Amino acid sequence: MHSLLARPTRTSVVATAATLAAGLLAALPSDAHAAPKGYRLVVAPTGAPRAGDHGPGTVSRPLKTLAEAQRRARVLAARGDGDVTVNLLSGTHRLTSPLRFGAADSGRDGHTVTWKAMPGAKPVVSGAEPVTDWELDDPDKGIYKAQVGTGFDTRQLYVDGVPAQRARLALNRSDISLNPTGFTLDNPDLDHLATLPDQKRIELQAMLSFTNRFAPVESISGSRVVMQQPAWDNNTYGYDTIQSPFRTPKLWLLNSKSFLDEPGEWYLDTTAGTLYYKPLEGQDLESAQVELPRMETLLEVGGTYDEPAHDLRFQKMTFTGTTWLHPSSPNGYANQQTGAFITGVQPHRPADAFTSCAVGCRGFEGARNNWAQAPAAVQVSAADHITFADNRFVNLGSVGLGVGNDANAHATGVGLGARNISVTGNTFTASAGGGIVVGGVRPDAHHPSDERMTNRDILIGDNRIFSTALEYLDQDGIFASYATRLTIEHNDVSDMPYSGIGIGYGWGANDPGGSPEYIARGLYDFQPIYDTPTTLTDLDVVGNHVSNVVHTLFDAGCIYTLSANPKGTIKENFCEKSGQLGLYFDEGSRYMTANRNVFLNTAGQWAHANNQNSNLTGDQTLIDNYATNPNITGLVDGERGNVVRDNTIFTSDNIPAEAREIMTKAGAADPKRGRTEE
Repeated sequence: MHSLLARPTRTSVVATAATLAAGLLAALPSDAHAAPKGYRLVVAPTGAPRAGDHGPGTVSRPLKTLAEAQRRARVLAARGDGDVTVNLLSGTHRLTSPLRFGAADSGRDGHTVTWKAMPGAKPVVSGAEPVTDWELDDPDKGIYKAQVGTGFDTRQLYVDGVPAQRARLALNRSDISLNPTGFTLDNPDLDHLATLPDQKRIELQAMLSFTNRFAPVESISGSRVVMQQPAWDNNTYGYDTIQSPFRTPKLWLLNSKSFLDEPGEWYLDTTAGTLYYKPLEGQDLESAQVELPRMETLLEVGGTYDEPAHDLRFQKMTFTGTTWLHPSSPNGYANQQTGAFITGVQPHRPADAFTSCAVGCRGFEGARNNWAQAPAAVQVSAADHITFADNRFVNLGSVGLGVGNDANAHATGVGLGARNISVTGNTFTASAGGGIVVGGVRPDAHHPSDERMTNRDILIGDNRIFSTALEYLDQDGIFASYATRLTIEHNDVSDMPYSGIGIGYGWGANDPGGSPEYIARGLYDFQPIYDTPTTLTDLDVVGNHVSNVVHTLFDAGCIYTLSANPKGTIKENFCEKSGQLGLYFDEGSRYMTANRNVFLNTAGQWAHANNQNSNLTGDQTLIDNYATNPNITGLVDGERGNVVRDNTIFTSDNIPAEAREIMTKAGAADPKRGRTEE
């Protein structure tokens, strides 16, 4: 483990928490002299009777809102003479605006500001409102309705903790003919679409090979469907496009009340303020917990490079109840790969791009440096010594936790610059996007114009990420683009539509000397050929358990890499039941060592390197790995700088003792192994 970021053990966490709880005294700003050892504030969703936010913030008289607790914690932290703890009591703490933590909220002089559950409590921080008072709307179809008010929109609805499906209509590829402005309806059974109201709220979803795209409708007249711009232009531009996918597409129209015909579907009439829902079999809306999100972010942790947020800890809370509205805008979600997307009018797009750029072109290369990133519900940038421990991230409208992403993915407007960040023991599940995203994709992420932008010294350990990326299927359980000294260790990642763990970005094009492949494509007409390495170095992926991944999209694996990762290590991971590859070294992947990993029942090769065309993929070392699939492609000992030797092929009914030991130790902390206190 890197000495610059000592990994916190669960035993030390508990000891610290116990000492803090015993030593802290509740105090208002006016009596700080009475609490030299620290300060504690207590918050309950309902507050104290008749006191609310005007009380002292003690266990017997808690505050009512997190906003007031933040205001008081900020004053206490500024004194710099003790730790500050904000304890949350059980219940749902509903936000009406995000909590933003900057330098003023930070610990001072070696002290920490901690936001955590009261011992034994299970607080929930939510950006949603409950929906009640349902009534039957259509007895024949079994559709119910509830009044929820106007002035907002959402792409998500959560019912009993499960993301519900927006009303949709499946299309066959033969039902439509695509064109530069949209498509025509070739199936007469679809003639009724021209009569639908609120046509601009209808969307086309196209699930392709490694992209899952959304584009909104402008109008439907007769058999002609015109799509909103620039969403349509951007979704028909580049690679794996709607008109030229790399795999047979699946298509749907979304978000019209007329499509609401399957149990578990819903539709929101934003004009009337009416929510419609068709319950699942056996679901009783009198007792069901229905949550309608109204916010896009919950926590925004970030200052500036001069004054970063720092010394903050968030522990044992549940973050839930958000949406993400950008895909509903005229930009849609022009997905490119792993949560990056094109947005806005593209200046280099030629007039005939629908045909000439359907599978890449020079103009498309000019778009790469301006791709945007999907934002997270909880965001960390321009920050130092921030910890997230033992939290739950569930039912969120995009990524769960974003660490040092590009500025466009941060509500503070300041991206990158995340250092000494610890993310341990958390759970991520049942959200629209991936679990954890570290790093950005734009030039300042890989060659920062200010050294303070570099993301560095980050630990992602002992987390559980499963059954998420339910809407933005292209996103990984854990994804890291550009970071220095990042450790991803002992996480469980399972049941993901795309890759389990993804590391690196840029296809080798931003590495020293550039890429011959991208010289040919014309990328360097729009950016320099760099002569210095990117910030991606010393990235260790160790002891993770990745299972049941790549079950929806394609061109992915348990562990997926892009570009050079000097001194990168992939060690003692256990990959099982991948729908395609085990270890996938994609374009430009170099300088990594993979040893003592186990690959059990991967549908495709246990290891594959994309060295087609003129990619510089190579310089990999694969030693002492174990696999049930005997196939390996693109990696030959002694060729392209690769070292491939002493790897063992075995059968699932005869697992070598060394492989079994790796399998047993992989994954998140298990009490039976003595690695946790719980």
